[in-house]
Amino acid sequence: MNDDSSTRSLSGETHLPDGVTENSVRVNDATINYKIAGRGPVVVLLHGYAQTSHMWLPLIPLLAAAHTVIAPDLRGAGGSERTRDGYDKKSLARDIRDVVHQLGHERASVVGHDIGLMVAYAYAAQYPKEVSKVVLMDAFLPGVGNWKDVWLMRDLWHFHFYGEVPLALVEGRERTYFEHFWNDFAADKTKSIPEADRRFYAASYARANGMRAGFEYFRAFEQDARDFAAFAHTKLDMPFLVIAGEKASGTFLIEQARLVANNVEGQIIPGSGHWLMEEAQQKVMPAVMQFVN
Repeated sequence: MNDDSSTRSLSGETHLPDGVTENSVRVNDATINYKIAGRGPVVVLLHGYAQTSHMWLPLIPLLAAAHTVIAPDLRGAGGSERTRDGYDKKSLARDIRDVVHQLGHERASVVGHDIGLMVAYAYAAQYPKEVSKVVLMDAFLPGVGNWKDVWLMRDLWHFHFYGEVPLALVEGRERTYFEHFWNDFAADKTKSIPEADRRFYAASYARANGMRAGFEYFRAFEQDARDFAAFAHTKLDMPFLVIAGEKASGTFLIEQARLVANNVEGQIIPGSGHWLMEEAQQKVMPAVMQFVN
């Protein structure tokens, strides 16, 4: 527990939906915090940058009706440990796979948004016999196809925004920094991340070393690109669903997925930006549920 509240979990949650619990497990060199609910075939939900596993709370109870749902905080985020290194997506995927194994499971469907989709792909590419289905939600795969032409490359500055000076610039201004992503990557900033969640995420990343760890996800892109280019030589056979915002990555991620997998279904959400779970929840959640079911 944190020192500030006996009712607050390591991730900062003060209330979880009925049936959802939170715990942590030691894997590799890090303690990974996770939410878990339900029984049945495993579905793993992987969050992206500027968010934590908190983003999946609306979806977890729905999936838990027929699945064991595991929603970890990636290494460095939420209630998980902020280690010095280990932020390349190959290593993050190994963390999550080891969490699944320690909880007594061998196979899983893996769903990822933003940075989480990169981890989801790395999970499937490294352990294809252990992954049933993959859902990739709005971002891109470093090292695959014309990845340097992707929509998000307009924010190339951010991929190199790490070190002492960037950390000093954002200290105490975490909310201001994240507003750029929450507002500019949305089709309509008023329908993006809700105010209460903005406060929650800003406070979560503001905790000791949270911003440094977050920067490491992007600092690892060069290594990720090398790893993913190597993975792409062997196309994956499990079903993929790619969900993208019309006003965000559009068809780009669908095209990338078809370079790395043989069975890809693409769905573009009209009028949505990057924050699919917030901007288009009523379209995205049924699509994910139908696919994993």
